[in-house]
Amino acid sequence: MWRRCFSSNSSSGASAAALKDKKWDAVVIGGGHNGLTAAAYLARSGLSVAVLERRHLIGGAAVTEELVPGFKFSRCSYLQSLLRPSVIQELELARHGLKLLKRNPSSFTPCLDGRYLLLGPDKDLNHSEISKFSKRDADAYPRYENQLENFCKFMDPLLDSPPPESLQHDSSFNERFKDRIQKSVFWSRILRQGLSLGQKDMVDFMDLLLSPAAKILNNWFETDVLKATLATDAVIGTTGSVHTPGSGYVLLHHVMGETDGYRGVWSYVEGGMGSVSMAVGNAAKEAGAHIITSAEVEQLLVVEDSGRVNGVLLADGTRVHSSVVLSNATPYKTFKELAPSNVLPDNFLRAIEYSDYSSGTTKINVAVDKLPQFESCKSSHRDAGPQHMGTIHIGSERMEEIDSACQDAVNGLPSKRPVIEMTIPSALDKTISPPGKHVINLFVQYTPYKPSDGDWTDSVYRESFAQRCFSLIDEYAPGFSSSVIGYDMLTPPDLEREIGLTGGNIFHGAMGLDSLFLMRPVKGWSNYRTPLPGLYLCGSGAHPGGGVMGAPGRNAAKVVLQDVKKQ
Repeated sequence: MWRRCFSSNSSSGASAAALKDKKWDAVVIGGGHNGLTAAAYLARSGLSVAVLERRHLIGGAAVTEELVPGFKFSRCSYLQSLLRPSVIQELELARHGLKLLKRNPSSFTPCLDGRYLLLGPDKDLNHSEISKFSKRDADAYPRYENQLENFCKFMDPLLDSPPPESLQHDSSFNERFKDRIQKSVFWSRILRQGLSLGQKDMVDFMDLLLSPAAKILNNWFETDVLKATLATDAVIGTTGSVHTPGSGYVLLHHVMGETDGYRGVWSYVEGGMGSVSMAVGNAAKEAGAHIITSAEVEQLLVVEDSGRVNGVLLADGTRVHSSVVLSNATPYKTFKELAPSNVLPDNFLRAIEYSDYSSGTTKINVAVDKLPQFESCKSSHRDAGPQHMGTIHIGSERMEEIDSACQDAVNGLPSKRPVIEMTIPSALDKTISPPGKHVINLFVQYTPYKPSDGDWTDSVYRESFAQRCFSLIDEYAPGFSSSVIGYDMLTPPDLEREIGLTGGNIFHGAMGLDSLFLMRPVKGWSNYRTPLPGLYLCGSGAHPGGGVMGAPGRNAAKVVLQDVKKQ
């Protein structure tokens, strides 16, 4: 396949007009970070690629938007750690503008009794801080971190390769033989890794995957505030509680990333999370990809006789032709809304329809005129201190509080005392707010998609919930509410409408054990291919799942290139 050069500027005018005049090698639906990643790898391999983004800017959930004049918010995703090192290195994202700002310390949990807990990459700090509550836990914590790090190393090869899915079409003897060899190599490698862990660690690994996070943390520690701080990683973005079986895996998922080689370290991105998408987009454009914004895809084009995808129909009536289409939309959006009726198997559609897209997540982006001052960690100066650098856990002093907040949502009510992860990226990133003022991200749980006591379209109801969150912060940092200049709130229906996240689920679908690896998005279709020949999934609804990882996009591109080579 020879290289084809096209204009690489993102636009919605002349670039869009050029779409219909060409037969593209690949079209990507959605300019989120995974779609852009797939486009970059395909373009680097010589394919002509068009990326079609519905909104006026690229990035999907990884975007930076100026919602209050002078304040630039990471509107949805707000921290970086999961982006695969292979993507960062291979696409040379640092050269394309990606700058990571490591946080130290990375976690601050204030308590209403006047105490607090700081945690981070500094082992001496961790031991000193945890020792304030329990010497036993301080000694156990390095062993806990070491075990999780070993499990993450075990998971790394699984994240960076397509699952060993069964052949999904009639094939020749040579294809079947080659497929068996590839699967044998894959499983042999996994077996060797398992043996290197040893039987005890493998049993502990299975225990982590299958158990509730509460059980895992109770077995390790005795300090309530430490357990609650760690437990937030096990429930973030889910509708489950710390007592939900399998929540231990979500905990592992959120510590398997790294920043500049430091395992489990989360960072801010200079300029906000949109800078991640811009860097990947720049790499894609440099390779020759054509990125068009304000280009909404309305339907997939399918050849009636063969059932093969041959392009997409835009909302403005433009037909864009391509023999390969990759969808960065959610599985539900892709197969239930974009695919024509009667082209997909009924059993496949049922599996997609009844997958779990529920969400308990609300994101509130706040502009403030001063830093919050926490009662438990008072400072004599107004500059940012250690307590402002990392994730600030509000309302999470005990795991019982997290569970209680979850039960409110199970009963159809937004949590009376929400679980809030507060971050203040402007404490490190001076490019996103005016001098002396700050950007604050609030990741809030739990908020049902359809509350039983009101409606998210009611401005009074929305304001009431936002004030509930601000008032809870006031308990720990008096005066926070009065510092608010303005805010933007995205409830689950808002995330669905604005960002395209079905049900408001930030992972494109739940990350339960029944929805991972060979069962993501559904059983039998885990290798990015779909029942429609020529159509591939490349978003977070595919393996290995959600978060700003880039792995689904990179892996999907690999599979597409294999198929193109065969053809």
